[in-house]
Amino acid sequence: MGDQATLDFLAQSLAAGSGEPLYRQLEEALKLAIARAKLRHGAVIPSERTLCQALGMSRVTVRKAIDGLVHDGLLDRRQGAKTVVASRVEKSLATMTSFSEDMRSRGLEPGCVWISRETCRPSPAEMMALGISAGDRIVRLRRLRTADDTPIAIETAALPARFVPDPDAIQSSLYDYLDANGARPVRAVQRMQAKPATEEERQLLGTPDNTSLLVMERRCFLADGRIVEFTQTKYRGDVYDFVIELVR
Repeated sequence: MGDQATLDFLAQSLAAGSGEPLYRQLEEALKLAIARAKLRHGAVIPSERTLCQALGMSRVTVRKAIDGLVHDGLLDRRQGAKTVVASRVEKSLATMTSFSEDMRSRGLEPGCVWISRETCRPSPAEMMALGISAGDRIVRLRRLRTADDTPIAIETAALPARFVPDPDAIQSSLYDYLDANGARPVRAVQRMQAKPATEEERQLLGTPDNTSLLVMERRCFLADGRIVEFTQTKYRGDVYDFVIELVR
C-alpha cells in the first residue's frame, strides 16, 4: 500500500472523530491500518512531516502518537529516520498448532533454513522427555524458522527414529510429514522460560547482544499415549508474544 493510499485510509478513519485527544485518534487509526493489513509487517509508514501535512496535525501530536505505538511494540524506529511496522507475532498457548500454521494464520509465509538433521543416540534430556532408553535411536532436526524471510526462532526437534525413517523426506513442515505418515500428535504438554541467547543463536537470529529468548519445550503425544516428539523452540523475544485466554 503506497503512502497516498495509507494517508487516505488514515484520514477516513480520523473523520469519524471519537472525542479522544488527537494523538490517541491517530494511534487508533494506525492500529486499524495495521490490523486490516493496510500497513503490513515491515512496511515503512509515512514520515512525520508527511503525516502532519496530510492530516492537518502538529508535529508534536504526530510524534506522540508514533511514540505510543513504538512503546507498545507495534512500530519500530530504524536508522535513516524511518519508522516501520514491527514484525511481532502472537501465538496462543491454548491450542496446539505448528509454526507453519501460526504464520499462515497471520498472513505470513513460513519458511525454514535447515541447520542439521541426523539419526543418533538420544541425550539424557531427550531420553527423559521421550521415555526411551540410551540404546534407542532418535532423529534430531535443527532448523531456523522464518516468517516472510525474517528469522523468528531456532527449533530443535527430537523424535523416536521409528516415526521418521528418512529425515531427508521432511520438507518445511514436520507436522505435515507426521500427518501424512499417520503420526500427527493430538496432545501436548508445554513449558516456557526465558534464557539469554548464545553467540551462535544471536548470529542465526540477527539479534543484538544481551538478547533474551523465549524458550518453549513441548512434549507431544499420539492418541494412544505414545510420545512422538520433544521439541525445544527458542523464539526472539522482540518479535514474538505468547497469548493465553483465561476464563473464570
